[in-house]
Amino acid sequence: MKIILLENVKGTGKKDEIKEVKDGFGSFLIKSKKAVPYSEKSKEVLKTQLDNRKEEEERLLKEALELKNKLENTKITFNVKTGKQDKVFGSISSKQISEELKKKNFNIDKKLIEADNINSLGVHLVKIKLHKKVIAELSVELKGGD
Repeated sequence: MKIILLENVKGTGKKDEIKEVKDGFGSFLIKSKKAVPYSEKSKEVLKTQLDNRKEEEERLLKEALELKNKLENTKITFNVKTGKQDKVFGSISSKQISEELKKKNFNIDKKLIEADNINSLGVHLVKIKLHKKVIAELSVELKGGD
């Protein structure tokens, strides 16, 4: 029996693959909504879905690249309290960076921001994962105060 998998099935195949399986197993997969029977119509539906996903992926990639260009031309500054020898109290978190970006009309989730130990004065490059293929670098500056 030929089927099209609707999700990954361990030992059988990955989502959207066309597989030849034994009749009993194929019936089980179809009843549990993990596969559909292979036919010309189901093959066309699969092709349409794959094309739509590809177009959506290309659109998201294009948007991520545009956002990357805007972010890399942006610089955010934090005025922080410092002690002796310009030692910063605490550090800047991804949440603080996300909130500062929101003020500049960027809606970036804090989980996408990789801010590790930003606890010294100066300019730091922070990586922001916009897409699995697009990572932007944002300049974050810490200026000393009292």
